[in-house]
Amino acid sequence: MQSAENLTRVRVSEIFTSFEGEGVFVGKKTLFIRLSGCHLKCRWCDTKYALPLDSGTDYELNEVKDLIVKQLQPFTYKVNFTGGEPLLQTDAVVQLADFIKTHTNLRTYIESSCFDSELFSKILPYMDICKVEFKTEDSKVVDDGDYDDLLRNEFRCLELAVKNNKTTYIKIVVTNSTNLESFKNLVYNISKKIDPSYITGFIIQPSHGVDQPTVNKLLDTYDIVQPMFPEVRIIPQLHKEIGAR
Repeated sequence: MQSAENLTRVRVSEIFTSFEGEGVFVGKKTLFIRLSGCHLKCRWCDTKYALPLDSGTDYELNEVKDLIVKQLQPFTYKVNFTGGEPLLQTDAVVQLADFIKTHTNLRTYIESSCFDSELFSKILPYMDICKVEFKTEDSKVVDDGDYDDLLRNEFRCLELAVKNNKTTYIKIVVTNSTNLESFKNLVYNISKKIDPSYITGFIIQPSHGVDQPTVNKLLDTYDIVQPMFPEVRIIPQLHKEIGAR
C-alpha cells in the first residue's frame, strides 16, 4: 500500500531563489516555493498568474523535493511557502516543510492570508516564521459579508503563532483609498489581542502599481500604528524596485 506521502500531489507555480523583498526580513536570501491557486481577490495582487487553481504544474511530492534540492543555493537564509494561497494545499506544505527541516538547517516561513485558522494550525508546527497579514476593507479580498469571518481567522492565526513561540510579524497593505478610521479600528483591535513585545514588527506596505498611497497617507497610517506598536516600519516591495522576482 502506498503511503499518504506518496499519494500527495502538489500544484506549484514556481520555485526560485531570490531575496526577500518584503517585511522584517527584507534583503535575506530566500528560496521561494510558490504554490498555485488562490480563491481570494486582493485588488493589488501582483501574482495573478498563480491565482487559478489549475495554474502551474502538477507534481508528485518527491518531484518537488528534488526541485527544492536543485534550487538550494549557499547562504540561503530561509524557505518561503507562498502563493497563491499555501493553506489550500496544507498536506503538501506540511510534508515539504518537514522535509526542509529534516534535511537542511534553513528556517521555514509561511506567507498566507490566514483565511482559515484550522488549516493554519496544521502547518504551524513546521514553520519557524509567520507573517500574519491583515486585509483592509478596501482590499476587496472577499465579499463584504465574509470580511468579518476573514478577520476572525486572521486574529486567531496571530494568536496561535505567538502562543506557539513562532517568530511573528504583522503586515497590512495600504492603498490611497484605505479609510483611516477603519484602519485605526483594525490596528486598535489587533493591539487588544496581542502584546507588541510578542511580535518582531508591524509592517505597513504601500500597494504597488494599484492605487498607490501618497507619502502623506503613509505618514498618517504610521502615526496611527506607532503609539500601539512601536516597531512599525513602512517598507515597500523592495524586489520590485530593482526588478527582481
